[in-house]
Amino acid sequence: MELATFERLLTPEGQELLAEIAERAGVESDLGLGTRLRKTHDNDLVAAAVTQNHLRGKAAAKVGADAARLYFTHDALEQATRRRVADHRAQRLAGAGATSVVDLGCGIGADLIAFARAGLRVRGIEQDPVRAAIAAANLRALELDGHVEVGDATRTELAPSETAFVDPARRTGKGRVFGTADLQPPWPWARELLHGRAVAKVMPGLAHDAVPAGVEAEWVSDGGDLVECCLWGSPYARTRRRATLLPSGATLALHDEPAVVAPVGAYLYEPDDAVIRAGVVAELAAELGGWLPDPHIAYVSADRGDVTPLARRFAVTAELPFREKPLKAALQQRRVGTLTIKKRGVQVVPEELVKRLRLSGPNRATVIMTRVDGQGRAFLVEPLKP
Repeated sequence: MELATFERLLTPEGQELLAEIAERAGVESDLGLGTRLRKTHDNDLVAAAVTQNHLRGKAAAKVGADAARLYFTHDALEQATRRRVADHRAQRLAGAGATSVVDLGCGIGADLIAFARAGLRVRGIEQDPVRAAIAAANLRALELDGHVEVGDATRTELAPSETAFVDPARRTGKGRVFGTADLQPPWPWARELLHGRAVAKVMPGLAHDAVPAGVEAEWVSDGGDLVECCLWGSPYARTRRRATLLPSGATLALHDEPAVVAPVGAYLYEPDDAVIRAGVVAELAAELGGWLPDPHIAYVSADRGDVTPLARRFAVTAELPFREKPLKAALQQRRVGTLTIKKRGVQVVPEELVKRLRLSGPNRATVIMTRVDGQGRAFLVEPLKP
C-alpha cells in the first residue's frame, strides 16, 4: 500500500468506504462487492479498504475489539505484539517508575498503544513511512496521546528520562530467524541499549548465554503459547531469568534452586514452555513441594496435587512397561482403544507408536513416556483440570 493511498483511507471518502465494506462483507460476494465499489472509487482505494477490512477481522484474535478501529499491513500484523503481552510489559515498565518511552522501530504501534494506555509518554520512530503513518493513525483512533516520526532507530537521540523499547525484526527475505545474528536493527546495537534504560523484545528461543550480564530475561507465554523473551535493561532487572504466564500473570523467578531428584510420586507436572525456556523447573518443583524424576528432563513430580497455572497436572495411576510389546499387552488388558502419548527425553514418536499398537476397546488413556534416572519409563496418568 502506498502512503498516498493510506492517507486517502483516512479521508471522509475512505472512512465511508471502509464502513460500507464492513457492513456488506459476507452479504455480497467479494467479487460482487469489489466490482460494484470500483464503479465509484478507484481501484487502489477499494483494494486498500477491502484489505483493511480483512486484516481487521484477522487482527481481532491478537488485539481484541480495538481491531475494528485500527489499521494494519499483512507483515506488520504478523510482527505486532499480542495485546495482553504488550499490556503486561507496559504495566511492568510503568510500575518500575518509567515515565516516558521511545519505541525504536514502532511498526504499526501495537506496543506504542500499550505504553500510552499505561500512562507513559510515548514517541515512536519508524523507518517505513507507511507504517509510521499507520502507527500515528492508530494512536488517534484510540484517542491516545503520542508522537510518531519517520527516522532511523539506530540514529535516534534519547533524552535522559526516556526508556528505549526495541523489537528487532525476526524475519528476513528467507523467512523467520532463530538467532541474534540476523536481527534488524542489529543485535549489538540493541544489546548496548540494555546497559541502560531499555527493554527489548526478542525471539523465545534466545539462548541463556546470549543474555547480556546484568539484564533480566523474561520468557512470556500467552494462553499456553510461548510468544517471546523480553529483556529488561540493567535498571529494571530484578533477577537473571523469569517465566511469566498470561492471562493469569503467574510468574516464577530464578533462585538457583538446587534440583532435588527422586522417583516418580503420585503426581506428574508438565511445566509451561515459558518455565522450561527460563530454566526455572527446579524452582517450580520447590514451589510444589516436589522434585525432578530426572535431572535433565522437564517433568516435576510430587506427592500432592496442587493446582498451579505454571504447569499441567497428571495423577499417576500405574507404571506400565516401557517396551512396545508388553506395553500393548498392558493397554489391551485395560481395554484401551484411544491412546494419547506424551513423551519427553526418549526416542519415541507418539503418532507412529499409537499406529503400531493398533489398540481397540471402549476406554481412553494417557501415557507419559519419559526418562527417569537415565532409563525409559512409562506411566499411565489421568489429566486433571486446571
